Amino acid sequence: MKKLTGISASPGIAIGKPFLYIHEQPTVPRYDISDSEIDSEMDRFRAAVERASCELTDIREQSAGQVDADQLAIIDAHQLMAKDPEFENQILRRLTDDLMNVEWMLHTHEQELLDKLNKADSEALRERSSDLHDVTGRVLNQLLQRERFSLADLTEEVIVIAHDLMPSDAIVMNKDYVKGIAMDGGGPTSHTAILARSFEIPSVLGLTTVTRAVIDSDLIIVDGNHGVILIDPDAETCARYEQQITEWHQREVQLMRLNDLPAETKDGKLIALKANIEVPEEVDAVLSHGADGVGLYRSEFLFMSPGRLPSEEEQYRAYRSVIEAMPDKPVTIRTLDVGGDKVIPQLDGWEERNPILGWRAIRFCLSNRDVFRTQLRALLRAGRHGRLEIMFPMISGLEEMTEAFDFLAEVKKELKGEGVDVPNDLPIGIMIEVPSAAMVADVLARRSHFFSVGTNDLIQYTLAVDRGNERIAYLYEPFHPAVLRMLRLVIDSAHDTGIPVAMCGEMAGDPVATVLLLGLGLDEYSMSAGSIPEVKRIIRSTSVREAEEVVGAAMEMRSFKEVDRFIRRLMEERFGVSIG
Repeated sequence: MKKLTGISASPGIAIGKPFLYIHEQPTVPRYDISDSEIDSEMDRFRAAVERASCELTDIREQSAGQVDADQLAIIDAHQLMAKDPEFENQILRRLTDDLMNVEWMLHTHEQELLDKLNKADSEALRERSSDLHDVTGRVLNQLLQRERFSLADLTEEVIVIAHDLMPSDAIVMNKDYVKGIAMDGGGPTSHTAILARSFEIPSVLGLTTVTRAVIDSDLIIVDGNHGVILIDPDAETCARYEQQITEWHQREVQLMRLNDLPAETKDGKLIALKANIEVPEEVDAVLSHGADGVGLYRSEFLFMSPGRLPSEEEQYRAYRSVIEAMPDKPVTIRTLDVGGDKVIPQLDGWEERNPILGWRAIRFCLSNRDVFRTQLRALLRAGRHGRLEIMFPMISGLEEMTEAFDFLAEVKKELKGEGVDVPNDLPIGIMIEVPSAAMVADVLARRSHFFSVGTNDLIQYTLAVDRGNERIAYLYEPFHPAVLRMLRLVIDSAHDTGIPVAMCGEMAGDPVATVLLLGLGLDEYSMSAGSIPEVKRIIRSTSVREAEEVVGAAMEMRSFKEVDRFIRRLMEERFGVSIG
């Protein structure tokens, strides 16, 4: 038996035989051309783009009725990339400068872009490489007249083993026969991962060597709960995992029975449980897990595709699709949060000595008014289609908040002057991610409609711990007394002013933290959709009074280790939370 560890992209367990979905890299011809051949080479390129586009249209038509509109939008986005005039102009420039055949120019162009994407600090940006490869590979196949096997043609149950499954492959694959996915590449925010979660197919990505380690005769176990692949397991291991599958399904059925029930404590306090999403394709999972709305829509993922910035119309359609898919439920969209580890490839000026403390989030937006205005216009237009809430990230003090709020008012006035119908009463809030904002929360609460605590950054900045640095990862501790005191200060300040407090960082979806946050007075938890049923179970199993007693005991403790031991033991013994 061989064990490979990767990234859990979609939970669940699957056992089956592998289907090696591996495409050999084509041999791309390379030869010189003359000036007089440039036009004919471009004609070949345009014809290949047209055929690739028709191929995508066929895929879209075949998928209609099997996947939702948001998933089909991935195909639409690929068609836009293929037919982007700038894409054609870049190929023409390369032909003119290098005088080599168009297949080689396309291949070279793709490799240079992939190299830039793969070197990016931002995981989200690196994961957009699969979209680029999907589009350019499809055009190259047309130029080379190569055909690809389609996963839509599967006729038996398999575990798909691939180096890098393209989003278009995932959309058309026969979901009845794909029981699990294991990939060398990819990550949790890639389109393939998002689609796998939407289809509820257990998946592990980022395995690096799975395509080399697996042969056709192997039996494969995909453990999407722990990010593990087992190759050719023994009988005892198979039996253990078969039992886990049975228990997993039983637990899921029990938890899903809570979908239509409120997250209400035993003494009658209602708590809002919302979902964090990256792209519109995740809305189905939000609805199927009983979320009370979207507490964080990370809008920066619209900006991560290489080539160009999204237009106002593109953003408007994306925001509107989510808002309309959540009828009568609030959707909180965070304005562009880039910089730090999230860099937009189309814009320059990201080289900084300390990017985490640098030109990012609201600071970037306020100094790039054209980009910010386009997004705010799209948001305001989309707001009339449902219950939109707008949230500004990384506010450090009153000045930044005032400038952002005033600019939004200016854009709203501009739209009204154009005769555009925009809502007058949109809730506008801010994220509390910076210690300075937490310390003046009482001042900020007087103008903001709500707070949302981004614990990932707040903990990082409060404890001076780079959460991506493995050497000091042990110091990144959500239950540090300083963090708990800061959370209490923020929540109390907001409540004194009469506004609610949400939390959208990883801490909100951690069942170990559920009772502690309830006792601190948190009004809304926002997390990955799959975490909602378990957090709801815990909230319905306790009372505010009991939670406040837990907080009282924790606040008397002096070290994070003491608090951590106390909370974990309590949650395991009292609520049956698996600590791992």
